[in-house]
Amino acid sequence: MSAQELPLDVRRALASVARVPRLLVASDYDGTIAPIVSDPSKAFPQRESVSALRALAGLTNTTAAVISGRALRDLAALSRLPVEVQLIGSHGSEFDVGFVHAIDNDAKQLLSEIHAAFAKIAADNPGVTVEMKPASAALHVRNASPEIGRRALKAARQGPACWVGVQVTEGKAVIELAVIPTDKGTALDTIRHQESASAAVFFGDDVTDEKAFRVLSGPDVGIKVGEGESLAKLRVDSTEDVARALAFLVEERRTWLAGASAPRIERLSMLASPRSVALLTPDATVTWFCHPEPDSAAVFAHLLGGSAAGHFTVAPERPSLPLSQRYVDGTMTVETRWASLQVADYLPHDVTPSRTDLTRVITGTAKAVVHFAPRPEFGQVPVRIEAVHNGLRVSGTNDPMVLRSPGVEWEITSDGISEQARAVVDPAVAPVVLELRCGTADLAPSMTPEPQRRQLAEQYWAEWASGLQLPPLKPDLMKRSALTLRGLVHRPSGSILAAATTSLPEDIGGVRNWDYRYCWLRDASLTAQALVTLGSLTEAEEFLDWVHKVLATLPGPERLHPLYTIYGETLPPEAVIDLLPGYAGSRPVRVGNAANMQVQLDVFGPIVDLITTMAQERERQGATDAAEALPDADWELVHAMVSAVRRRWTEPDHGIWEIRGNPRHHVYSKVMGWLTVDRALTLAQRFDRGIDPEWVTLRDTIAEEVKAKGWNEEVQSYTAAYDGTDLDAATLHIGLSGLIDPADPRFAATVVATEAELRSGATVYRYHHDDGLPGGEGGFHLCAAWLVEAYLLIGRRSDAEALFAQLVAAAGPTGLLSEEYDPVAERSLGNHPQAYSHLGLLRCAQLLSSARLPVTSGQT
Repeated sequence: MSAQELPLDVRRALASVARVPRLLVASDYDGTIAPIVSDPSKAFPQRESVSALRALAGLTNTTAAVISGRALRDLAALSRLPVEVQLIGSHGSEFDVGFVHAIDNDAKQLLSEIHAAFAKIAADNPGVTVEMKPASAALHVRNASPEIGRRALKAARQGPACWVGVQVTEGKAVIELAVIPTDKGTALDTIRHQESASAAVFFGDDVTDEKAFRVLSGPDVGIKVGEGESLAKLRVDSTEDVARALAFLVEERRTWLAGASAPRIERLSMLASPRSVALLTPDATVTWFCHPEPDSAAVFAHLLGGSAAGHFTVAPERPSLPLSQRYVDGTMTVETRWASLQVADYLPHDVTPSRTDLTRVITGTAKAVVHFAPRPEFGQVPVRIEAVHNGLRVSGTNDPMVLRSPGVEWEITSDGISEQARAVVDPAVAPVVLELRCGTADLAPSMTPEPQRRQLAEQYWAEWASGLQLPPLKPDLMKRSALTLRGLVHRPSGSILAAATTSLPEDIGGVRNWDYRYCWLRDASLTAQALVTLGSLTEAEEFLDWVHKVLATLPGPERLHPLYTIYGETLPPEAVIDLLPGYAGSRPVRVGNAANMQVQLDVFGPIVDLITTMAQERERQGATDAAEALPDADWELVHAMVSAVRRRWTEPDHGIWEIRGNPRHHVYSKVMGWLTVDRALTLAQRFDRGIDPEWVTLRDTIAEEVKAKGWNEEVQSYTAAYDGTDLDAATLHIGLSGLIDPADPRFAATVVATEAELRSGATVYRYHHDDGLPGGEGGFHLCAAWLVEAYLLIGRRSDAEALFAQLVAAAGPTGLLSEEYDPVAERSLGNHPQAYSHLGLLRCAQLLSSARLPVTSGQT
């Protein structure tokens, strides 16, 4: 039973409605999912329709129903549909078997009189039958001769149909009189509201179904079966076609809910320019690309919604799998290769601030097929594509967009809502250059030829990478980690993204899907610090300038939010993009992040630790005096952070993991408060800066409280917070920071407890306590890196090396790491690539490459 036999407009409409957040699929029974037969008691449904309705009812956020003129009891017995499919009988007047008890005595008396009148008409007209229902009676003339049928119906119309209180419904060869209002349209609306359906599909064949078609609007779909006038805009020929349509709808809905064929997260590669990022699948599909900024709406959201959410694909005309995908060494250019075809992708740098460009160069001897399907605003606006001289012009969004593609002949098609372009190109004659330009309508040639534009982009990355002091352990992977961190730096603003994506799940199919395309003070400080340790100070200096600008908007440093937009603004409210099914069906897809409004009192420590590392690196690079190593602006920021700690360190907070529950006295947050003051004192002593004498007392007071209240004798470990026995990998920082001596038996005990409770094979979980959210999550690469460092501090080098090797093995084919790892499924989870993971990997390689133990305290 092929869906291709359905009319094209029906398939397009069903494919579109299959992508709404909550779908209601309803159908009439006789003549729709069951054929019309002479004996109504033998009107069995199409087996394929029953299977499809059952499958629809089993899908997430999908409701299936049958609304029939038959009595509910007879409908249930005859249809044999499972309980998951809602049955509504008597044209919408019966929603449950016990409905008859709701009819009052007057209505029961009127129904009895109708029955008697119908019985007399049937007795006088051979072949006419009467069907009794809990709230109505139906006179059937299907088995009578045409003349007798007309006579019987006339008698009914002129008789009981005229009585006061009678509701009349006429269908094919039947008239039904009800003693309460009956209306399939009302029934359909009732179910719609009960299920909060975003759209409804209704199949019907009879005049009684017109009341249901009448209430359809907007994205709803009405499909008439057979001939005759109808309010339905679509039509199929038979009950077999209804079965085909339902089966087609099942597959479209299931595919959409499952997020289509989602590529494994670790196999995605990131393109980057100084102000933009994009993600590629292993087969060279542009799966994620935002404009005008990395935290803006997506133009291609294939990663979170499959092809319908927007993609830009290049593939051999003769289908085959790629042989390889790799970065050009030292750059952010990605090359994907098939046997006789290659695609090079990069983000050009020589564009104005209002533009976001993506260049794809196709070379080789085999023909390639290109699909270009932009879907701006996460696919929420219809898109029109016009083929013009030298390329394509995209309309449907306020921001102009073009694809320069000289010499390419495009075919434009539509899915009923938006258009896409397809072309077959032959790079054997000359390389095919495709230049996507967002933010401009200019299709003219660039001032700089493409080879020079690529050279300019690659030189930017290669020159920077060549000046780094990379650890000798896994040097290629370390270079890629460094480039990835630099790719997450937004140079125009100075901010640093936590990750390139939103809503990649921490649990496949779960709800732990967050937007990380913003600048967290903590994440950005740690990223900048990692780059400083490699010898690159520029990113840290620009980030601290960004922090100064944010502080200038606040009444005091203690009012810093945990995160901001890339330009240092407060985030808008967290929202959900219902039109996207999410990665592998992981919903909801979120934009914004409610953690913006949390209290996270650890954020001050990483900023001061960054400044400390910068001062040390400036000295190493030859700073001639204290003012050059520690500029006044940096010391001013240190003062501000200590001031914030002094005012707020005694408060509970939401902690590093942004748990959406009640604040607690998290040990990690207290440790970061201590670190803020400790590093400030170290800087003051080393660079002869004046301090408040109370700083020493403040540092010691915090340390004593953490040592006393953070330790739990029962579990023989420092715990996540003062008030519990639950463990947290972040608590390892009590030793990593130097608050307690790593030789302290209590730190060794905490490492052992963390290993036993939170480590699982190749990964380490953040915690295992109930955080108020359903579902689970993977282990965090950053937590594994912390445990590597903790192993080194307590003298377990072989364990550190083994865990580091497992961390390295989790990297994808092009060397990228996401946020988390599932040790059971052996796959990556969470947003990608994640700054935390790469800075943790670099830190481990630096420590393992050194003969000495890491310096943890500014006092040593």
